[in-house]
This record gives sequence, C-alpha cells and structure tokens, in this order.
Amino acid sequence: MKTLIVAACSLIDADGRILLSQRPEGKSLAGLWEFPGGKQESGETLEDTLIRELHEELAITVKKECLAPLTFASHVYEDFYLLMPLYVCRRWSGTPKGAEGQNLAWVRANKLRTYKMPEADEPLIPHLIDLLLM
Repeated sequence: MKTLIVAACSLIDADGRILLSQRPEGKSLAGLWEFPGGKQESGETLEDTLIRELHEELAITVKKECLAPLTFASHVYEDFYLLMPLYVCRRWSGTPKGAEGQNLAWVRANKLRTYKMPEADEPLIPHLIDLLLM
C-alpha cells in the first residue's frame, strides 16, 4: 500500500481561532472542511511543503521558524495510507484568502466538530482543543 504524506497547518489568529478551508467542488472529499496544507513533494521537508502550500492555497507567506509541530494523524484509505503531521502557526504575512476559490472559516477550537471534516482530520481536533483551551 502506498504511503502519502500530507502536511497540515493550524493557523491560529490573535483571537485564538483556527482557520479551516473547505475543499472545492471537483476535488475528492469536496465540501468537507480541513486544515490547510498539502502533499509533500519529492525533496521537500514538511516545513517546505507547508510554506509552499500555504502560499498557493491562501496567498500568505510563512517562515520556517514560525511552524511548530503539534501532533500527527494516520488513516488507512482504500488505496493508500495517509500520514498527516499537523503544525501550528501563529505568525504569517498577508491576509489568508481562498486563492483556489475555496471557502475559509475562522473557528474556535471547541466548535471544530461542528464542521464536517475528512475522517483523517478528526483525531487532530482534541490536540487543538487541549492547546487552546487549557
């Protein structure tokens, strides 16, 4: 079974809210909400992946030193195994916008479960709640 590494980022604003992105029509799992990020490309570190993906998806600039690893999730799909490290970022340049036409929402940690997310993202929620509500 193929392993797919997808780096995800929890952008946290000054009010302690987390940015979610809605998967656009035409993509797998369209309509579901997720943490921004994407597939690691050959030769990239996880931080490089996030810096590239956050720029492409949200039109923001993130520095490597502003990315802090928090936890990871793993999930077996029918045709691949997903390994998804989750980073936290509280500093970036620019205002996040759906550069690929996707909807965005700033959400309190205790409201994350009200957004329909892919199964693989759900185990990440308690870690964010612990981080932000403790």
